[in-house]
Amino acid sequence: MSINQSSSKVTTTRQPTVAILGASTDRRKFGNKSVRAHAACGYEVFPVNPKGEPIEGLITYVSLAAMERQELDRISLYLPPQIGLGLLDAMLDKGHPEVWLNPGSESPELIRRGRELGLEIIVGCSIVDLGVSPVQFP
Repeated sequence: MSINQSSSKVTTTRQPTVAILGASTDRRKFGNKSVRAHAACGYEVFPVNPKGEPIEGLITYVSLAAMERQELDRISLYLPPQIGLGLLDAMLDKGHPEVWLNPGSESPELIRRGRELGLEIIVGCSIVDLGVSPVQFP
């Protein structure tokens, strides 16, 4: 919590949240680099992987539905497009987060269907959007 000196109002700063779908224990994979990059940039990170093994010391959720948090600011996808299509409803259940389709996870059908449902679909590298590079996370 901080106090705004000019107006003497108390304001709170909330930590942004992200779910990494396709998070990995393998530090060479982008699903792991994204966990580390988002954490380094101040995000509260929720790795999602059906194996449920801890990733980078974080609790890993077997699905979006298994997460207690009801709303997210961002979802970053590292899964094949056909799997992403099956997760769109679960993404909607997390509020209206940005949905990042990282290279290899996008398809015209996934983009179209996600936008039809009202999701903010962004095609690009969510790590680069943070202002860092994947090579910074070897």
